[in-house]
Amino acid sequence: MVDDDPNISEVVALYLEREGYVVDVALDGDEALKKTRSHPPDLVVLDLMLPKVDGLEICRILRSQSSVAIIMLTAKGEETDKLVGLNLGADDYISKPFSPRELVARVKAVLRRSSFPSRYEGESLLFQDLHIRPSTRTVKVQGDEVELTAKEFDLLLFLVQHPNQVFSREQLLNSVWDYEYFGDASTVTVHVRRLREKIETDPTRPRYILTVWGVGYKFKG
Repeated sequence: MVDDDPNISEVVALYLEREGYVVDVALDGDEALKKTRSHPPDLVVLDLMLPKVDGLEICRILRSQSSVAIIMLTAKGEETDKLVGLNLGADDYISKPFSPRELVARVKAVLRRSSFPSRYEGESLLFQDLHIRPSTRTVKVQGDEVELTAKEFDLLLFLVQHPNQVFSREQLLNSVWDYEYFGDASTVTVHVRRLREKIETDPTRPRYILTVWGVGYKFKG
């Protein structure tokens, strides 16, 4: 839990600990980076406005080193920060002020998606030059492994499990993010763009994840 407001950090930590999570708190960006290096976490709740090292820079550094799940805390209405954070690889965001119970629900959802094996465990899914192995949550393109965040992998696998079926952004939010999402559907747009950049030979002319204009997205199997 990374937030320079000790009151917020304490309350969130208490709620998460009641659910059985082990929580470590950092009050500035420098402390957060040191703690993630010494004791790599399963998930980071990350405020963007931090002293010493800001949240966006921490997100960039963490994502360059691992696929740890990241939930950003953003000021209400700061649309640019949300999109930049998602582009850097954050899995989700929640705007301040927020309910601690809602944050706990999102933590559960993100960890559940990133920790539990898929119902396709043990199978390899092959689509021309795209190779997906759900049991190890790995993806290869033209034989080279590409690193996806937990949420990018979840989104890809969900679409793959429903080939040629069109989903709106709201449907994808509710299905992939694993709760009734009351947020900005641009979250899906950002994740789709990042996925295309990683798995498509030409992201501007995608082969796999197609846009159905006015409706949403589908996976072309």
